[in-house]
Amino acid sequence: VRLVESGGGLVQAGGSLRLSCAASGLIFSSYAMGWFRQTPGKIREFVAAIKWSGITTYYADSVKGRFTLSRDNAKSAVYLQMNSLTPEDTAVYYCAAVYHTAWTRPEERDTYTYWGQGTQVTVSS
Repeated sequence: VRLVESGGGLVQAGGSLRLSCAASGLIFSSYAMGWFRQTPGKIREFVAAIKWSGITTYYADSVKGRFTLSRDNAKSAVYLQMNSLTPEDTAVYYCAAVYHTAWTRPEERDTYTYWGQGTQVTVSS
């Protein structure tokens, strides 16, 4: 299984970025997907998650109303649209996957089986 994130970069506060996560080596439509982020010295924190069908999504309070998570099962990809970015959103963003029957706690890191290598998002003030 391989998860590859892309779309990170440097953006000014108030700007937007769209992160993508391309999956391979799994039956993508059978997997729930999540995004987490991490800054140096801090634990990896939950950002958003989406059910295998795309019908149900979860968001951390800190990103609710600003970030939107979607998926395209035909393309084996998930997309995290991030708007109204602030310097506090600066982090490495990681994509994660878990088989749908094991997706019991979407916000917990230990729920997820597979992880990508991450993509850096930097928001300047």
